[in-house]
Amino acid sequence: MTKKALILLTSVAMLAACGSEPPPPAQAPTAAPPPPPPPVATAAPNPKPDDNPNQGNIVISDEIKRLCKISDTEAFFAFDSANVRPQDHVVLKKLADCFATGPLKGKRMRLVGHADPRGDEEYNRVLGQRRADNVKNAIAGEGLAAGQMETVSRGEDDANGTDDAGWAKDRRVDIVLAT
Repeated sequence: MTKKALILLTSVAMLAACGSEPPPPAQAPTAAPPPPPPPVATAAPNPKPDDNPNQGNIVISDEIKRLCKISDTEAFFAFDSANVRPQDHVVLKKLADCFATGPLKGKRMRLVGHADPRGDEEYNRVLGQRRADNVKNAIAGEGLAAGQMETVSRGEDDANGTDDAGWAKDRRVDIVLAT
């Protein structure tokens, strides 16, 4: 009877296993869901003290200001961290026109990015380059061929500020004639 009970239990177990519902039929692949909308741009906190909004400037050499008829107030303006503000494009347009069709036609400009010394050296070098590249792109957007501009970063190499006011002057892009 033990052998019969064992066979009976095995048979019942096999029938129970075979008696489960069949798997659902394979469904046709569906299109991938649309990508989520891009995130809304919000002001991110400044990770480094030298990347502070509205505490940088663009300094145009006296020679370029004179030849391009740019006033001192136009030549010194703030930009948001490494980004050029929309209202600053007026002076950038004057620069583009001056180098494209004006007195400096055919000349090249050099954009030198700077940072204050409070971040680490590599971060400041990259930040200075971002600042110079963003100003270059803004001037190119105003009509000057990118080939007439070169960019370089000095990072914190020329920084000499010792307080907030001095550090603000260290965060800049200098625009000079390329040699």
